[in-house]
Amino acid sequence: MTLTLSSLRDHGIRTLADAGVPTPDADAELLLAHVLGVSRGEVQAKAITGASLDEGQRDAFLAALERRAAREPLQHITGLAAFRSLELEVGPGVFIPRPETESVAQLAIDSLLAVASPEPVAVDLCTGSGALALALASEVPHAAVHAVELSPEAFAWAERNVRRVGATNLRLVLGDLADALPELDGRVDVVVSNPPYIPADAIPRDLEVRLHDPALALYGGPDGLDVVRVLSRRALALLRPGGALVIEHGELQGAEIRALLAADGWRATATHRDLLGRDRATTAVRGTGPTAG
Repeated sequence: MTLTLSSLRDHGIRTLADAGVPTPDADAELLLAHVLGVSRGEVQAKAITGASLDEGQRDAFLAALERRAAREPLQHITGLAAFRSLELEVGPGVFIPRPETESVAQLAIDSLLAVASPEPVAVDLCTGSGALALALASEVPHAAVHAVELSPEAFAWAERNVRRVGATNLRLVLGDLADALPELDGRVDVVVSNPPYIPADAIPRDLEVRLHDPALALYGGPDGLDVVRVLSRRALALLRPGGALVIEHGELQGAEIRALLAADGWRATATHRDLLGRDRATTAVRGTGPTAG
C-alpha cells in the first residue's frame, strides 16, 4: 500500500463503508487527523497537495481504522468528543455526548441566563462525562453549577473533564439523584438532565451504542421512564418556585413525560425539537402549590 495521505484516506473510506459505518468519509479523515495531530481540514488540504505519511503514521492509522471498522466508537479511539465549544475526554464506562444534546444544553443555558440573580444555581443530574454541566459552567460563568453522577467510572471521566475545561464554578458529586444535594433544596434555578430513557427491551440498533455505551446510562426500566419519575420528584424539591426543569428524552416520549410531570404538579410543560426536527427535550416550571414541593 502506498503512503500517500490521499490513498490511505480512500482506503479508509472503503473499509469503513464496507463495515457499515454511517459516516465513512468523516471518520476516515478524523482518524487521519488524530494520527497526524492536525485538524480534519488540514487532512483534506494535505490530501490535495499529495502529502505522505511515514510508516509509523501509516501503521497507527491502519490500527485505528481496524478498531473503527469493528464498530468501536470513533470517540473511544481518539479519546475525545466534541460538545458545543468543548472537547471532552471520553472512553469505556461513560456515555458519549451526542450532537442532539447540544440543543438540550441551549434550553438550560437560556433559562439560566434569564435568572436575575448575580449567581444563579444550576444542577445537572446524571451528568455522565459532565457535558451538560460543563456547557452551563463555561457559557454562564457567573453561575454556580453542581453535577451529580452515580457511576464511579463515569464520574472519573467527569473529573477529568472539569480539570480539562478548568471550570472552577462547577462542583461534582458522586451519588444517587434520588437524594442528591439536599443542602440545595428550594435554592436551585435550573435543573437539567439527560437521564437513561431507553425502555429495557428496546435494544439500540447502533452497534456503537449497544456494545460500548454503559447500560446504566441507557436503560430506564420497562417504559424507559423509571429514572425520569425519580428525577421529577427530586427536581421539585431542589428548585425554587418558578425554577426550570429541562429533561432530554427519546423522540416518542414527549407526551408521556409531559403527562408525568403535570401529574407531579409541574406547570407550563412543553416539548422541544432538536435540529433534525425530532422531539428531544421537555421543559417545565416548578409551581408554588402543595404538589410542587
